[in-house]
Amino acid sequence: MSLFAEILVSFFLVVSGIFGIVGSFGLIKLKETMQRLHAPTKATTLGVGGVLIASMLYFLLIKGSFSFHELMITLFLFLTAPLTALFIAKSYMQGNIRPEDVPETGGRHGWSLYEDAPTDQGGS
Repeated sequence: MSLFAEILVSFFLVVSGIFGIVGSFGLIKLKETMQRLHAPTKATTLGVGGVLIASMLYFLLIKGSFSFHELMITLFLFLTAPLTALFIAKSYMQGNIRPEDVPETGGRHGWSLYEDAPTDQGGS
């Protein structure tokens, strides 16, 4: 393996480790749920992404083959992390925030968390 490839893979591993430590530390230190929400969904996602990039580079530069496993894991990670954050935020809002404390939506309908779904009023 060339020196450049080793440095590149090592760089991504070190950066991903830093993001993982920062995300884990944020999850422990932050006090409220809405603050804790950012640590695992932002920093730790970038940390795992860095490990996956390092693994893809290793297989490409050392083994000479492209690994689709890491690509699929990355796709799954970046699709599920925002959904997890959304569900955590909605459950926090449902349990801790009153409907009158949220701002107006500016649309025809209010917050879906606090109101029933609109019914179809017109015949189409």
